[in-house]
Amino acid sequence: MVTQAAKKLVRRLGPGLITGAADDDPSGIATYSQAGSQFRFGLVWTLLLTTPLMIGIQMLSARIGWVTGEGLAANINKMFPRWLTTILVGLLVVANTINIAADIGAMGEAARLLLGGNLTAYALGFGLLCVATQVFFSYERTVRILKWLTLGLFAYVAVILTVQVPWRRAITESLQPWAFLPKDTSLKDYVMMVVAVLGTTISPYLFFWQAAQEVEDNDRRPEAKALRSHPEYAAEHLSRIKQDTFIGMTFSNVIAVCIVIATAVTLNEQGITNIQTSAQAAQALRPVAGELAFAVFALGIIGTGLLAVPILAGSAAYAVSELYGWTAGLSHGFREARGFYLIIIAATGIGTLIGYLEVDPIKALVWSAVVNGVISVPIMAALMWIGQSQRLMGQHTITLRHRFFGWTATAVMTVAVVLMFATSF
Repeated sequence: MVTQAAKKLVRRLGPGLITGAADDDPSGIATYSQAGSQFRFGLVWTLLLTTPLMIGIQMLSARIGWVTGEGLAANINKMFPRWLTTILVGLLVVANTINIAADIGAMGEAARLLLGGNLTAYALGFGLLCVATQVFFSYERTVRILKWLTLGLFAYVAVILTVQVPWRRAITESLQPWAFLPKDTSLKDYVMMVVAVLGTTISPYLFFWQAAQEVEDNDRRPEAKALRSHPEYAAEHLSRIKQDTFIGMTFSNVIAVCIVIATAVTLNEQGITNIQTSAQAAQALRPVAGELAFAVFALGIIGTGLLAVPILAGSAAYAVSELYGWTAGLSHGFREARGFYLIIIAATGIGTLIGYLEVDPIKALVWSAVVNGVISVPIMAALMWIGQSQRLMGQHTITLRHRFFGWTATAVMTVAVVLMFATSF
């Protein structure tokens, strides 16, 4: 009975689970590792805060895709001037490409730490592998691979199990961070890390990907459009979206908390407080937590990178294709959706090239965070207006509770962006 229930649950999980797992990409792992190593447990509260906000905005993205049958770029284009949508989509593509570069560079470095060899060769190999899974595999196989890759995140749960965690201290410091911050901590450094964690957790590419996947799932079922107006059918699918998103985003932030705690109890306790990349975090774990923790952490970087890079490239391709009215979707072949796949190849290829040139990963992440921060606020505001629009959403406009969480998430990101710029100059 339990097995059947578990199988049914797994079948219901899809875009939400994959999207949530992709949020813990190598660049995110680097941010969470730095948060733990520099401030110990003093930033865990940010992940607790963002969980309901992240669930709310991702649920809205999925809902828009399922109800309208179109992705976010197409819907934003209906609500706002085309020039504004073009700028937002262009910035999304730039941010995603920079993020791909950082992720591929981190994957190559993790592979070199584990196996030795040439970093650039690994970066090139990972880039080609990420393109191949999307261009040459069917939609069903691609989704199945991405689902399996989410298991790579359990590597960070395993790390927690290999180290001794002072749970009472962790909970106390998480609830009262101001009382336990290092004496030499500056307000600017703390605020910047808060902004980095928020920006890493709530990212625009996740909105576009999850909405596009709901559209893709609908397109593969011709009867879905006709049945969408039936109350029972709509209620069932909106319930699935809610469950899928809740589990996916909660899973994502639980893993993030595990990374913060693991680096706090190992690196911070040893005086290692300046972690710049996820691979550096893995390497620093080796003498402190042992070979097993190091290997598990490094393998997790590669697994999450293989999951995140296709989603970064794919979300950019969906957005551009929707804006220009191109045929889009992983269920189409290359000849049917040439523009869509060329965007995937270009974003991954340029990102791989940047990783191949070994561009400073911190600078890449900073620029990616800045661009994501700039575009996240108008995109989130646009999503809220779309969600409340009877013209676009019909009878499926969002509830008052959903509006509260959505606008709160938008307000939090607005404050984060303002703080980011205020502390940068």
